[in-house]
Amino acid sequence: EAREELMQVDPTVAHDVATRLRRVRGQLDGVIAMIEDGRGCADVVTQIAAASRALDRAGFKVVASGLVQCAAAEDRGETPDLSRPELEKLFLSLA
Repeated sequence: EAREELMQVDPTVAHDVATRLRRVRGQLDGVIAMIEDGRGCADVVTQIAAASRALDRAGFKVVASGLVQCAAAEDRGETPDLSRPELEKLFLSLA
């Protein structure tokens, strides 16, 4: 049975993540151009690694936002939309 996820990314975090993802998209376009231009392996891999790190940071920022929301819900005596184990699993999926 699929569970509906209600937890939304904080709007400020969402804006920052979207900006980061647009930057990653630009990096990937650059890597594609490097490959098409026949650039060296080291240069290409360096840029792929940079894009990968930026993508991971965007994911970690989303998970961190979820952890904050989870803790806030628990502080109010509410049940969070995603449990700490679910958020931990998301976090570890990025590691």
